Amino acid sequence: MYRTLISAQQLQALDPAELVILDCRFQLADPAYGPTVYEAGHLPEAHYLHLDYHLSGAKNGSNGRHPLPDGQRLAVNFGALGIGPDTQVVAYDDAGGMYAARAWWLLRWLGHEAVAVLDGGFQAWQAAGGAVSSEAPEKRSTRFVMRAPLEETVDADAIAANLANQAKPALQLVDARAPDRFAGQNETLDPVGGHIPGARNRFFQLNLQDGRFKPAATLAAEWQAVLGDTPADEVVLYCGSGVTACHNKLALEHSGLAGSRLYPGSWSEWCSDASRPVATGA
Repeated sequence: MYRTLISAQQLQALDPAELVILDCRFQLADPAYGPTVYEAGHLPEAHYLHLDYHLSGAKNGSNGRHPLPDGQRLAVNFGALGIGPDTQVVAYDDAGGMYAARAWWLLRWLGHEAVAVLDGGFQAWQAAGGAVSSEAPEKRSTRFVMRAPLEETVDADAIAANLANQAKPALQLVDARAPDRFAGQNETLDPVGGHIPGARNRFFQLNLQDGRFKPAATLAAEWQAVLGDTPADEVVLYCGSGVTACHNKLALEHSGLAGSRLYPGSWSEWCSDASRPVATGA
């Protein structure tokens, strides 16, 4: 069973009949990009999942740009793709796992353990000589079994309560956005720049080297430098909309630092309420 990352060579060695592959390619500036490149060529038997339509729920103006989808609906959708209780799932994109990690996290949120991200994504598959197809995948509908969540979430109220307890905060927030956006500069996606007070910054791209995740030991050392004495189970991960924070979660799990939680609404939800405090600067 692969639970965090899988290499292109490892994927090639698996029995396709026992796999479900998810193509999660996407671009925030061009929502049509993913379906277009999927139709042009994808891993054989891969199913396409769109960040906005499949991996996110309905927006109401105050729940962020990519709120979590309804779990029951998501389970039905996963079952329709052929994901059964013990199916090995592999998610990939062409952006260093930026979007595939969201699918990985969602499956774990529903209790599915056998899910991994293709390290290096579509580019690594092609570099390893993997076949590419433009044909639609075979339909293998089954029943997806929801189990106890392997991932937990924290909501805005819990974060506000943590901020109110300045004497002894129980949670340490880590923001996955680029340093300039964390500092409140060059904000182009959300109406307010800055970060949640007390948060530390770990740009998700720092998890990568040449498009692939750094070795587990390297990630562990770098993350320990960010977290200091804070144990992983007291860490809450967020980003702009709850997507790239999943990349940080994947890096932590792969490095052996398990137990962190996700704030799904992230900055786009937090800043939608003017009464919530905002910090700027590094």
